[in-house]
Amino acid sequence: MFAFLLTLLIIDALLLSVVVLLQAGQGGGLAALGGGGGTDTVLGGRQAVTILTKTTWWTGGIFLALSLALSLVPRTASVNGLQQKLRATTPASVPSNAPLPVGTPTPAGQAPATTPPASGAATPAAPSTGQPPAAPASPQQQPKR
Repeated sequence: MFAFLLTLLIIDALLLSVVVLLQAGQGGGLAALGGGGGTDTVLGGRQAVTILTKTTWWTGGIFLALSLALSLVPRTASVNGLQQKLRATTPASVPSNAPLPVGTPTPAGQAPATTPPASGAATPAAPSTGQPPAAPASPQQQPKR
């Protein structure tokens, strides 16, 4: 339904463009404002209604109606084969703030994930000595238990 209405809208837009371009200009327009002419000069006098003016009004009205109808019609959610293959091969994204499993080294540039205390009490802050904290011990320097 959406594709059909969109096709009609495109055809109507092309027809409207052709009909407007086929009409003869009324002359004057904005250039008549500087000459101090009357409203007949600025707005154009009453002209005979031709088939082109009627067609312009009809195609313009149809264009507006089709545009309104397209805004109300839901798009079809069609999924092609390529999209299905991409979704199947793409791994699910892991949230960046997810805690890492115990014993897994953290990636470079990231702080290790911390867990809040179970009792809900606030942990005391480390005293500030003005020196940067010591680097953690590497696995070879840690005592074996």
